[in-house]
Amino acid sequence: MMSLSKLLRSKVRDERGVAAIEFALVAPILFILYFMTMEVSQAIETNKKIGRISSMVGDLVAQQNLSRSDLDGILDIGAAIIQPYGRSQPTIVVEHIRIEDKPNPTKAFITWSRQLEGSTKKPGASENTETMVPEELMERGRHLVRVTTRLNYRPVITWTAEQKTALGLASAFDNIAMSELSYLRPRNGSKIDCTGC
Repeated sequence: MMSLSKLLRSKVRDERGVAAIEFALVAPILFILYFMTMEVSQAIETNKKIGRISSMVGDLVAQQNLSRSDLDGILDIGAAIIQPYGRSQPTIVVEHIRIEDKPNPTKAFITWSRQLEGSTKKPGASENTETMVPEELMERGRHLVRVTTRLNYRPVITWTAEQKTALGLASAFDNIAMSELSYLRPRNGSKIDCTGC
């Protein structure tokens, strides 16, 4: 009777040991899958926010004439959309474009431009700089607002240089380039003026 109870106890201990070994083998894979799923979903959400910044900033700019301080406020609102992501900051470029006023236009020029890079607001491309516009938007004498938003997405796993070196991920997933480009037509008139831009 005594040996049977010892045998049963040793059997129970053996099964517990097997479960612990199985958990030790499976747990790292489960953690990796969990963190990858979390990172991919955050990257997708951040990419959607880049599109929202571009369309929202363009929509606000296209509504009425502005001053430089108005435009700077709109750029700040655009940059705030990216929150709570905060590992890198977006670059937002707003350009007002004039298409040449002749039959079958082939050239477009920037009339004013402003950009937010990190936390610094500064003038963009200079006035009368020639630029490219999609062929379907090339209408004689038309004015357009173009907003370009860019962000170098930095995954959590490669956030700091020490982590990248330790994990051997120095260039694999660092700074994933995300960008969005929006064209809008002025809403209340043929063009948008920006005082001081």
